[in-house]
This record gives sequence, C-alpha cells and structure tokens, in this order.
Amino acid sequence: MSKQYDYLVVGAGLCGAVFAREAVAAGKKVLVVEKRNHVAGNIYTREVEGINVHEYGAHIFHTNNKEVWQYVNRYAEFNRYTNSPVANYHGELYSLPFNMYTFNRMWGVITPQEAADKIEQQRREAGITEPGNLEEQAISLVGTDIYEKLVKGYTEKQWGRPCTELPAFIIKRLPVRLTFDNNYFNALYQGIPIGGYTKMIEKILDGIEVRTNTDYLQNREELDSLADKVFYTGPIDAYFNYELGYLQFRSVRFETEVLDMPNYQGNAVINYTDRETPYTRIIEHKHFEFGTQPKTVISKEYSSEWKFGDEPFYPVNDERNSELYGKYKVLADQKDNVIFGGRLGEYKYYDMDQAVARTLEICRGEF
Repeated sequence: MSKQYDYLVVGAGLCGAVFAREAVAAGKKVLVVEKRNHVAGNIYTREVEGINVHEYGAHIFHTNNKEVWQYVNRYAEFNRYTNSPVANYHGELYSLPFNMYTFNRMWGVITPQEAADKIEQQRREAGITEPGNLEEQAISLVGTDIYEKLVKGYTEKQWGRPCTELPAFIIKRLPVRLTFDNNYFNALYQGIPIGGYTKMIEKILDGIEVRTNTDYLQNREELDSLADKVFYTGPIDAYFNYELGYLQFRSVRFETEVLDMPNYQGNAVINYTDRETPYTRIIEHKHFEFGTQPKTVISKEYSSEWKFGDEPFYPVNDERNSELYGKYKVLADQKDNVIFGGRLGEYKYYDMDQAVARTLEICRGEF
C-alpha cells in the first residue's frame, strides 16, 4: 500500500528546507515537520522594532562556492554586509581579524615587517615546536600578547574549558593579515538576506506542506507511517534514544533587549575577550542590514555546557565524542529508509554554505 508522501523531512531549518525543495523539484511528495513554532531553525529571524533580530545568534552568509551562492540567491536578495567584528579587552578595542590595525594597537608597530617580526619573536620565545593543545597552537600562530588578550578568555568562555585542555585542531589557523583588510571571512560572496533569513526559508518552502509545533520523536510511529523515507536533521543520538550515551554539545543562551537609542555599539558584532566579562559577545542586529530605526536591539551571548532540554549548538568534536558518533553512524547506516543530515544529524559543525552544499550533495545521490 503506497504511502501518502515520498519523504518526511524532520526539521525546517536550512538543510531540511533545501532537501524538501529539491525533492519537490524532482517530483516527490513531501511533508516537513518542525517541533518549534516557526521555520528556519537556528537561522530564524524575528522582526522587532522594524529590525530583523537573529534569534539564535548571528548568522552571516559567506562562501567561495559559486553554485551555493547562486542557489541561495534564487530565494533571497543579499545585501553587501561584510563581517568586521571588533574585540573588546577591558575597554581596549582591537580589530578582528588580526590585521595591521590590531598590531598597531597592540605594539605600536607601523609596517607589516615590524608586525611580522614581533609575532615571530614571540613565537621563538615561546619555544613551541609541536603544539599539543589549543594554547600552544594559538601562541605558535599569533604570539603570546595576542593570545593572552584576544584569544584565551574568549575561547575559554566559548568552550567552558582551559585552553590547555582543548585540542589544537580547534584553531588550525587564525586570521592573521599583514594588511588593513577588515573582512573577517575573506570570502568571495558574503551578505545578509534583505528582509531576514526567515523570509528566505519561507520562500524555499513555498508550496510545500509544513507542520510546525510537531515533535517527530514524540510522534515517530504515526509520522513514519506517512512516508516512504525520512530526511532527519535532529540530533542523531536522540533518534536512537541515547542508547549508546549522550553526544556533547555546547549551548548558547541569549539575553536580548530593546534599547531606546539609535546606536548602541556602532558595529554588529563586538567580542568580549577578557575572562571576567561573563558573555562572549554583544550583537547589535540593526547593523547587519544598515538599519536607521530610532531604536536598537542587542543580544548578549553566554556560552554554556549543553544539558538535556537545552538547544544544542556546537558539536564537541573531541576524541570521546567522535568515537561515540562513529558508533551511532554505524546504526544510522543500517537504516535504509532514513537519511541523517545537518549539523545535528551528522554531528559536524557546518557553516551555512557548507550545510547547503552538503544537502545538495545528498540530493544528487537521492533523486
């Protein structure tokens, strides 16, 4: 007996939306279910005082992948926003990425050669040949001064662990530029969808049946009976009822407030890199879209260890978790009628462009 849908898509975020759109384009019947009361997952934007607020943290679309850029531009017009965050260390302001403005503020150097010599001198003095942890890796890349002021405190807040206990691979490279280029990502294509990400996802899902406030894992038997196959973008360990144990994530908490002023900090993103400030950064949302509204909206971000019931944000891809994910992957590969996708389904940190590219790759193998 044929089922009502060819595919049940679990999760109406970026990966789920792209998969659903491509499935429909291939002539398939699709149902999308989403446990939240809105689409767009963690890139959801909500309008407050005429400002598109990034409800689950800042998202800047950036890519060097022309196919992905052309794909998302079918569903949104992007502005010219360039990510140029600022670091605040006890009231001292530094440019991120680390560039000539940073080096001049840090050491008073003027020329690229002076900056390069200073970094090299501090690398040599540290005497690190084979970095064994994140601290040693960072010092070997940028020297001790930049590490102490601009890397250490922020990273320890973000991961909830001393840098000496974090693996070196977390920062394989740091953006060090001996120029005055303030473009953090240095990507060929970059911007924010005009009107916000929610509008873009709604356009991708246009004409596709979506049921929000529907928890797949709570209604699995009923929902599975509706479709031949499932594209699942939730946590892979939750799918298997955590039978092998919990995968670790970092979570993020936001304190968002409307301020009766036109401009709070003059930039969309300011990182607080000292250890004493409890939040990692403040986002001023209007600057993503060059807003001129009379009020402004800011969000303070607090990083925390994930616990059951929290929203999982960043996979903790250390040795223990990678090994556990490998065991869940074996179980997943045995499910002929389930495709696991996205950051939670594949337990892998994806930038947005990588999420789109990976989903399109899955679709090419499926349809």
